[in-house]
Amino acid sequence: MARKKKFKNNAGVQVLIGIVALVAIAFLGNLHDTNLLDSLSEVVQTDSLESVDNSNNTSTVTNVDGDLIIDYIDVGQADSILIRQGDATMLIDGGTSECKDDLLAFLSDKNIDKFEYVVGTHTHEDHIGSLDDVVNRYDFDTFLFPNTTATTKTFENLVLAVQQKNKKFTVPQVGQEYSLGEAKFQILAPNGDDYSSANNYSIVIKLTYGSNTFLFTGDAESISESEILDKGFNVSADVLKVGHHGSTTSTSKEFLDAVSPKYAVISVGKDNSYNLPTKTTMEKLQEKNIPVYRTDEQGTIECISDGTNITFNVEPGSYAYMED
Repeated sequence: MARKKKFKNNAGVQVLIGIVALVAIAFLGNLHDTNLLDSLSEVVQTDSLESVDNSNNTSTVTNVDGDLIIDYIDVGQADSILIRQGDATMLIDGGTSECKDDLLAFLSDKNIDKFEYVVGTHTHEDHIGSLDDVVNRYDFDTFLFPNTTATTKTFENLVLAVQQKNKKFTVPQVGQEYSLGEAKFQILAPNGDDYSSANNYSIVIKLTYGSNTFLFTGDAESISESEILDKGFNVSADVLKVGHHGSTTSTSKEFLDAVSPKYAVISVGKDNSYNLPTKTTMEKLQEKNIPVYRTDEQGTIECISDGTNITFNVEPGSYAYMED
């Protein structure tokens, strides 16, 4: 797989895509605005980081008010997750460009006005394909994106949309903590800057609400999972969003043992051409008797936490798989 470009990462980084934009021009032949090229270097900022204790990441808030609502949206063979707590909202990924009408309709039905956070976990089209449409329609405070770029039309569209809102990508640092209403979340990955697979640039998030915890892994593969464990992060979580749509490249035994989830959610398309989820992954989940909720069987999955108890709007799905 082709190696992905990275944002230049040094102190006070405010750099994106000058070189990538030029490559994109040659590659795509459709960036004609020279003013755009002049301003691309202002699209990225790096968040500051206070020292944290990895072993106690994302401190528990015992007294919470209201519910945390997580929608694992059915966007086919893709990922998109809406998280709401009180008036605060976060969207992790936006599915493919083909699902934009369904995604925007879903967000409209939920009466979303703006986002505190939009997260593009990594550059693949099945995760950021409709995020330019989300950016065009909704205001947002912070757009979290990893330290990587791509020479694709999808990525170009997202950059342009963020620029036109006079916003920036924020590259979060591992260990960084954020608040979402009365919930808190911490960045656990990516921990490297030179991956051959774009999947390992995926932003991995652990979210805590009261005593309940949730892990969102994007397409992070076993390399990233191992790095997270090596960093000493407490990855235990009540609900695991299974990495990379149930592929064999993710959900290593060591990582699954460390997370030890009570529930697992897989975002995957029905009868997809990638043969996902795989036998290897599903057998790991079944061996641990972890109830699995999956968008290919149950559509959009709503998960609600009151800070102590977790409920789902549907019954668990099957352990059915496609051959590795």
